[in-house]
Amino acid sequence: MENLDLTILRALRDWRGAGRHALMATVVRTWGSSPRPVGSIMGLCETGAVAGSVSGGCVEDDLAARYTRADAPDALRPAPGGAPRLLKYGVTADKAHRFGLPCGGTLELLLEFDPDAALLAELVRALEAGRLMRRSVYLADGRATLAPAEAPAAPGIDGQRLVNIFGPGYRMLIIGAGPMSEYLAGMALSCGFAVTVCDPREPYRDAWPVAGVRVLAGMPDDAVAAFAPDRRSCVVALTHDPKLDDLALLQALDSQAFYVGAIGSRRNHAARLRRMMEHFARTRAELARLRGPAGLPIGSKTPPEIAVSIMAEVLAVKNGVPLPPEADVANAGGPG
Repeated sequence: MENLDLTILRALRDWRGAGRHALMATVVRTWGSSPRPVGSIMGLCETGAVAGSVSGGCVEDDLAARYTRADAPDALRPAPGGAPRLLKYGVTADKAHRFGLPCGGTLELLLEFDPDAALLAELVRALEAGRLMRRSVYLADGRATLAPAEAPAAPGIDGQRLVNIFGPGYRMLIIGAGPMSEYLAGMALSCGFAVTVCDPREPYRDAWPVAGVRVLAGMPDDAVAAFAPDRRSCVVALTHDPKLDDLALLQALDSQAFYVGAIGSRRNHAARLRRMMEHFARTRAELARLRGPAGLPIGSKTPPEIAVSIMAEVLAVKNGVPLPPEADVANAGGPG
């Protein structure tokens, strides 16, 4: 699965490029529980085609009905001067239930009518090239602008404009093409990561079964260098072979990767740290962010269960969820 924002933006670009009317909806505020976070986007074509979501589904159905039916009593139409509209759902518990929101939750959307096709195409090109972009929409007239962004930031809206940061998709580099890597790659793809697998061992590469994954030969440390991990990248070593894992992990620790982890027992991980300190002059502080054994302690023993535990930890770190000490496999025991 591709980065969801990019998929939605491509759909909007294509609809507008074909001369069709389209609506871009962005979640700008939530109160209480909400199925989708602030900054989530959705595209809606005049034909009724939908890309993305802003809720669990019922809000999308209501938006589509109001946008595509000119005879609807509460039809959605552009404000004078092309200004976008703010629209709330779920103000009351009854409405929250009707629109599929948790009881008492409230969702506010900014609706942009017929976003500029050329600007959408420019944004898609920038994201496909791996650039982080800031898109600003002015509330008075719907005018949108694009500019490079230095770092990810939370979306925000004030009295004048909505600012949303769009970035290239998250990436995962897996060292080793064994069975556990197959399960982890499939989960990462379903979570929207672009996945690369590196393994210099030809039999493992030749047997790789997961479609949609880039498979590389060569030594893993060279693969990490070429991969150039950034803040939206993670590196996971799964070979159990120090000759393949160690140098790749050191290369990843010198990068901006948000997650660097390696499989192995607690004893194996302790030996790994000793090797890195003794042979590569690394300090314990420099190795502190190496997660090992990788994964959350869910009692996993089989390759698919261990892959679940690793993917859960990667997502927790990606989403900024603080993990208590007991959620560290090194402290609680777990995949070995």
